[in-house]
Amino acid sequence: MKKEFNHEKIKEAIRTILTELGDDPDREGLKDTPDRVARMYDEIFEGMRYTNDEIAEMFNKCFEVDSNDLVIVKDIEVFSHCEHHLALMYNMHCHVGYIPNGKVIGLSKIARICDMVSKRLQLQERICSDIAEVIQKVCDTEDVIVVVEGEHSCMTARGIKARGAKTRTSAIRGLFDTDHELRNEFYQLIKE
Repeated sequence: MKKEFNHEKIKEAIRTILTELGDDPDREGLKDTPDRVARMYDEIFEGMRYTNDEIAEMFNKCFEVDSNDLVIVKDIEVFSHCEHHLALMYNMHCHVGYIPNGKVIGLSKIARICDMVSKRLQLQERICSDIAEVIQKVCDTEDVIVVVEGEHSCMTARGIKARGAKTRTSAIRGLFDTDHELRNEFYQLIKE
């Protein structure tokens, strides 16, 4: 993982793109654009600096419990960028469920994990599996389910231009894979 981005190289690359698009990177409206884009990339691709193990370590704030009842956090809003076109994936919602194994993670940490995993060049399918992997590591449980739904501008704004088309993906681990009643309970609860 690259821990720091080279802003000067990113700025040069953006200047080149602007020039190749037929515009003047020195005109008033564009002269600060390469720097703004470099700073934006620093923020929106922050997750690329960390492995799943490092994200698990960053957000490992758990509390001991005696219960093994289903925990769900739904409608966590995130965005990402597809690795194929660098296009925005938007209107994305993550729904995360797990069965505690003696401890629960702080609820805000689930949202932070979803956010950090999404701040990478990604596939939506990988967002699901990365979130599931991190939750498994932090909570020491195999029993995790993650559903992500969203829209992809690489599909809605270009190519087929299928506006309003949504993609839903899931990562199903442990009991959620084998216990269909548990899985159905999760799906029912995220619909409500």
